Amino acid sequence: MKSGWKVGSIFSIPVYLDPSWFFIVAFFTYLYGSAWRSTPWGATGTAWIAGFVMALALFASVLLHELGHSLVARSQGITVNSITLFLFGGIASIDQESKTPMQAFQVAIAGPAVSFSLFVIFSIIGATLPLAAPVEAVLAQLAGLNFILTLFNMIPGLPLDGGQVLKAAIWKATGSRIKGVRWAAKIGQALGWFALILGIGACFTPIGPRFLWIALLGWFGIRNASAYSSISDLQEALLRLKAEAAMSREFRVVDAHMTLRQFADKYLLAEAESITYYASSEGRYRGLVPPEGLREVERSLWESKTLELIIQPLETLPSVLESAPLTEVVDQLEERSLRRITVLSPAGAVAGVIDRGDIVRTLATNLNIPIPDDIIKRIKEDGEYPPGLQLHAIAKSAN
Repeated sequence: MKSGWKVGSIFSIPVYLDPSWFFIVAFFTYLYGSAWRSTPWGATGTAWIAGFVMALALFASVLLHELGHSLVARSQGITVNSITLFLFGGIASIDQESKTPMQAFQVAIAGPAVSFSLFVIFSIIGATLPLAAPVEAVLAQLAGLNFILTLFNMIPGLPLDGGQVLKAAIWKATGSRIKGVRWAAKIGQALGWFALILGIGACFTPIGPRFLWIALLGWFGIRNASAYSSISDLQEALLRLKAEAAMSREFRVVDAHMTLRQFADKYLLAEAESITYYASSEGRYRGLVPPEGLREVERSLWESKTLELIIQPLETLPSVLESAPLTEVVDQLEERSLRRITVLSPAGAVAGVIDRGDIVRTLATNLNIPIPDDIIKRIKEDGEYPPGLQLHAIAKSAN
């Protein structure tokens, strides 16, 4: 999550405030401020100040919790893009997964470890130092909330930290990170539905709507656990499917001895769609024919010069074998900023080409996701995935 306003950086990690953060700060200020108005020290307006400080301190605790995850991830060489504070707390945007189950466990447990440490620190300060009544009240609440935050986050279901710990444990036991994600996501979905039903059901009892926030948390849990499950399905498909399954035959093979004029007249002017051209001679593929290469040659030479003048040799082209997993294809397309990539047979011949539209179409077919042909066509024309489909990041974390 990277939205809202940037308010600074901690250890070079940008920190953002989502618009929903202001709502929850106002809510906590009102909640604690109104509760403390009945205390001997709260009648003069101090209660509202204490409530506001309490809200800010709580989110400072959440920020430290996410910073714990982030610093451990960064110690493993993982890029941390940002930390965002929002309605349900905070989230660190981490570039990729840890490489081993133990490293994944270390990143997952770091946040709850920070929250539990804050509980201990605030409890010791409150018990040992002489403090003003408002400060003592804030510290006591902070200690209790950090303890609750620790316990809540250790619930064993994604997207919570306990779900990440469970994922690491299943990964270690089965040797499959994807199985770990899938099982932790299923448990997260089950727990989310339980919370949603519990919260809504409470509205029809004498308790009333006071537990509606549990339903809201359940909805958030279901939504995010489902996202984890969908991502694991995508990752499994990217690892399982090979380039051969996604490649298309949207290319033509032309004679390398053809003149530039013949090529332009017979193909470039006649073809309505953009097609990839390869040249061959003596029964062998020689390389790619880039149409833009004609612009680098004087038109007066087009009658006498052949395609051999502008061919990009096959051995210099970005390519993958038919047996390469789609994760490798996605990675090459993005890392090298390519619109398409050549697929080679084991014998070194051109077997097909793959672009981003081919990848999305193949994934959609295998996962039974209906995607209209016009969207696939648009992806092919634009050379970009649909907004929100971070396929490169998903592929990187699948390895």
